[in-house]
Amino acid sequence: MKQPEPDFWARGRPDADIPTGAPAKLHGLPEQLGLERHEHPTAAPLYIWHTVPEHLGADEQKRLATRAIPDLLLAGYEVNCTPDVFDEAAYRQAVHDIRARAARPAAPHPAPTGSPSRPAPARRTP
Repeated sequence: MKQPEPDFWARGRPDADIPTGAPAKLHGLPEQLGLERHEHPTAAPLYIWHTVPEHLGADEQKRLATRAIPDLLLAGYEVNCTPDVFDEAAYRQAVHDIRARAARPAAPHPAPTGSPSRPAPARRTP
C-alpha cells in the first residue's frame, strides 16, 4: 500500500542540480527555514526532501510551510503545498520580507587604506 503524500514538501529539482552538486549553503536552506530533512538513497544521487516538523501544531505547521515557500522557490526548489496548508497572510508577509531584504542598500565599502596620495598640482593658465 502506497503512503499518502504529505500536505507540504520541498525537494531540489533535478534540473536545478540541487540534490547532487549544490553547495552546502543550498542544502542547508530548508533546515534554516525550520524544515526537517528526509533522505532516500537510490541508484542515482541521494534523493532528499523536506517537510514541516510533525511535533508542531497544525497552525504553526501551516505558517512555517507557507513562509518557506518564496525562499525555496527563489533557490530553485520544487515545492508542493496543498490548499489546506497554505496560509495567504503568512505567504504575503514572507514575500514582503524578501522584498525588504532585497531593497536594503548594501553597506558602503570603506575606502582602501594606504599611503595618502598627494593632490595633483593646480594647473596655471597664462
